Amino acid sequence: MKKVVVLLVLAAALLLLVPAAGAQGGLSYNAGFQVQNLSDTNDATINITYYDQDGSVNTTVTDTVDAGSSNTYFPIHAGAGFNGSVVISSDQPVAAITNILANGVSYGASYGGFSAGANAVSLPLVMKANSGFSTWFNVQNAGASATTVTVEYAGQPTCDQSATIQPGAAATFDQGTFGCLPSPYIGAASVTASSGGSIVATVMEVGTTTLFAYNGFTGGTTNPVIPLVNANNSGFITGIQVQNTGGSSTSVTLSYDAVVGTDCTETKTVPAGQSRTFALYAFSLGGDPNPGTNNCAFGAQFIGAATVSANSGGQDLVGIVNQLNLGTNKGSSYNAFDDALASDTVVMPLIMDRNSGFFTGFNVQNVGGSSTTVTCDFTSNDGGTTGTVTSGTLAPGAAFNHLQLNFLANGFVGSGVCTANTSGVPIIGVVNELGSGAGDLLFTYEAFNN
Repeated sequence: MKKVVVLLVLAAALLLLVPAAGAQGGLSYNAGFQVQNLSDTNDATINITYYDQDGSVNTTVTDTVDAGSSNTYFPIHAGAGFNGSVVISSDQPVAAITNILANGVSYGASYGGFSAGANAVSLPLVMKANSGFSTWFNVQNAGASATTVTVEYAGQPTCDQSATIQPGAAATFDQGTFGCLPSPYIGAASVTASSGGSIVATVMEVGTTTLFAYNGFTGGTTNPVIPLVNANNSGFITGIQVQNTGGSSTSVTLSYDAVVGTDCTETKTVPAGQSRTFALYAFSLGGDPNPGTNNCAFGAQFIGAATVSANSGGQDLVGIVNQLNLGTNKGSSYNAFDDALASDTVVMPLIMDRNSGFFTGFNVQNVGGSSTTVTCDFTSNDGGTTGTVTSGTLAPGAAFNHLQLNFLANGFVGSGVCTANTSGVPIIGVVNELGSGAGDLLFTYEAFNN
C-alpha cells in the first residue's frame, strides 16, 4: 500500500516552552490543521504522528477522511504544552494546511504541508528588530535518520547556527534572540542538512500586532509567478521578497499584470544568496534601502498578479509575498510559485463562509500559454453541502478572484477544487481566510496543484 506523507512544522501550544518565547513578547500559540482527501472515490485512512523536539513520539492517531472531503483537527490531539512537529501518512493522496493562532485570536497565520523534503532549504526573509518585526523558524527532519542542519545568514559569514534533529522532529532557530546577528537585520537564510539528509522549514514573522508565516523553499525557478498583488487597496499593501539562490548576481525584473490599475515593471539587482524587496516601495512606501528602477504608479490602487519576466543571470529564484493592511494590522504571507509545477487542477483544503465570523476568498491565475475558463467546486466537511462557480475567460497571466462570503451556506466549512476547463492549461491559486473581529485575523495559504 503506497503512502503519501505530509509534513507539518507546528508551533503548537505555548511558545514559552521554546527559546523564542521572550523575544516574541511572551506569545502563546495554538495550531489546528485541515487534511483533504484528494481521491474522489476512495476514503483515506490516515495516521497522524506528533513528535516532540527530542524526537520522541508524543501521540499517534488513526482516522478516516471521506473521499473528496476534508477533516479539521482543532484542538490537536497532543494537548496543552505540545511544541513539536507532525507527520501525516495516508493510503490515499492528501493535502494539508495549518492555521496558527497566537495570544488567543489576536494574531493569525497559515501555511501548507509538505509532500517531501530536500537537502537544502532557502528562506527569502528573516529579520531581527526590523521595525518591530523579528522571525523564528522551525526546521523539521523529513528523513529516516538523524541529520545535522546548518543555518547560514546572508551577509553574516560568522553567524552560522547548527542543530542535530531526529527523524520527524523539529528544531527552533530564533533570530530575535540570536546575539550574533546585528540589530536591525533584514536578510535571507539558507539551511542545509548533512549528507543524505532531508528537511523542510517554516518561518514565523512576528510583529507587535501582526503574524506572518511562510514555508521555506526546497527548490527554485528562474521565473517565479505571483497570483495576487495588492497595493493601496482599502489599506492593503504588498511586499515581495525575492531571493537569489544561485551562485552569481542577477538583474531581476517583475512585470505586474493589473486587474485594477496599470501594468508596470520593476527591476533590481539581487546578489547571490541574498534577497531584495519588490512592489512595496514601487507602489506604496518611500525610503527603499536597495532602490532599483520601476515605472509603476506610486500611490495608485493596484490589484493584479506578477511574474518574473527577466533574470539576466539565469539564476534560480524563490520569493514570498507579504500582505498587510495598515489600518487594521491584518497581515499574511504566501509563497511565489514555480509555474513548471503547475497543473490544470488546484485543491483548497479549507473553504469557509460565515464560520464563526470567518470567510475565504481566492485568486486563481492562468500560468499557461492559452486562454481558459476555470470551474471551482466546493464540498462541506460532512459532504452534505456543495457549490460551484465558473470564471469568465482567463487570458494567459490573468487571474480569477472569488469571495465565498454569502455564496455558500451559512457556517460552511469544507474544501474546494478548481479545474481549468481547457485540459492541460496550468493554473495556480492562493486562498485568503479573513475574520471579522479585531486583531490579525488574515490567513493565507497556497492551493495545492493536483
